[in-house]
Amino acid sequence: MNHDEAPVLDALAQYHQRDYANFCPPGHKQGRGADEAVRRTLGTDVFRSDLLATGGMDDRLSRGKVLERAQDLMADAVAAEQAFFSTCGSSLSVKSAMMAVAAPGDEMLIGRDAHKSVIAGLTLTGIKPVWVRPRWDDELHLAHPPSPEAFEDALEAHPDAVGALVTSPSPYGTCSDLEGIAEVCHRRGKPVIVDEAWGAHLPFHDELPTWAMDAGADVCVVSIHKMGAGFEQGSVFHLQGDLVDPVRLKQSADLLSTTSPNVLFYAAMDGWRRQMVLHGKDLLGGALRLARSVRAAIDALPGLNVVEDQLVAKEASHDLDRLQIMIDTLEAGISGYQASDWLRAERAVNVGLADHRRIVAQFTFADDEKSADRLLTALADLTRTSLPAPRSVVLPAPRELELESVMSPREAFFAAQETVPADEAAGRIAAEQLTPYPPGIPAILPGELITAGVVEYLRSGVEATMAVPDAADQSVRTIRVVRSA
Repeated sequence: MNHDEAPVLDALAQYHQRDYANFCPPGHKQGRGADEAVRRTLGTDVFRSDLLATGGMDDRLSRGKVLERAQDLMADAVAAEQAFFSTCGSSLSVKSAMMAVAAPGDEMLIGRDAHKSVIAGLTLTGIKPVWVRPRWDDELHLAHPPSPEAFEDALEAHPDAVGALVTSPSPYGTCSDLEGIAEVCHRRGKPVIVDEAWGAHLPFHDELPTWAMDAGADVCVVSIHKMGAGFEQGSVFHLQGDLVDPVRLKQSADLLSTTSPNVLFYAAMDGWRRQMVLHGKDLLGGALRLARSVRAAIDALPGLNVVEDQLVAKEASHDLDRLQIMIDTLEAGISGYQASDWLRAERAVNVGLADHRRIVAQFTFADDEKSADRLLTALADLTRTSLPAPRSVVLPAPRELELESVMSPREAFFAAQETVPADEAAGRIAAEQLTPYPPGIPAILPGELITAGVVEYLRSGVEATMAVPDAADQSVRTIRVVRSA
């Protein structure tokens, strides 16, 4: 296929050339009606290209097949059989993929390190999860992805499960052995869905971890905005093989998607695909070299340690996206929360993830020596700054974090509920999810039996400035539980 073309961008250019008069949405009429202060901040071109996908970018019957051609080019770019664009983020896309594979009441193997959007999918659909546990690292106090052997054991115990859902890469950049997991599942005719939200860039450089389609996944979902150059909410489904019905996948997406997709999202995804096919190897190669030098420079700073080899050691993660730089702040005597807050407040530097002892600095092909120097200067200043001793986060034994599921997330969410003090929640069934965010992996799910250890972890975390935004009580002084009979 001709990857010099970008059908959505070309259609937008033609739209502007014809200078259409619009008596249809959007109501701002290409920005003419937008508030002046809004236009000054956002720019007029944002509004100028905000138009209907059908009846604007293309005609009312979509005879130009603009979106279809852009999706075909995306699939060809990454060697998938089909690709579908979504403007509602991978949070929606992963739900659609789940619905394409499983019906209400069906069992599905799901890594317990799944994003909160997967739990929302379980609540909406009534799919019953068979949790596959990550591997807890007592030294680093984080979870490595579940192994193929763990999926094998889960399938042995639940042979009627209709498929598996794997999250890889994680927000930390750690990756599952997707090839091994796909082999385990495909041997039994089970499809594999990969939530690869953090991996849209993986197909475009050999030094990056294995792309899900190359590893044998049947469906993978990527967020173009995370490691690519799309707008927030831009997402793509990729599909291959005959284990997932493409019509069912598209219908599932249609059930959940907006009927008013933002053409700007399509345009950015279309242009990014062309950019990656034509220049991705060079751009990502430069980003990897830059990230390598930044890792070495950070490691030389007092009190800061780049975590790398430990993440791919035996019994740890299968691979690592080295554009995600995990920085341990433990030796500096500060928490990741403190480091993140100080960098933002004092040096106007934002990092994507922070926890009780580390931050993660994300590099992409958009970074250069100037942005790298700004990060390194800010981190060096951080090491010379005196901050109060951090509040400690109580980290219970792994068994206290591995909660027992006694109801499905859907059953618990819709059950009669009551609110109890957090110190009385142990032994009760959770009716809400409580998710330290980022990274967005729930510590407690609806339907799980709450332990004192996980309550103490969350309570101490909040006191140390952990964010738990989806809790009904974000201070976690109270927790919603299933009402006792």
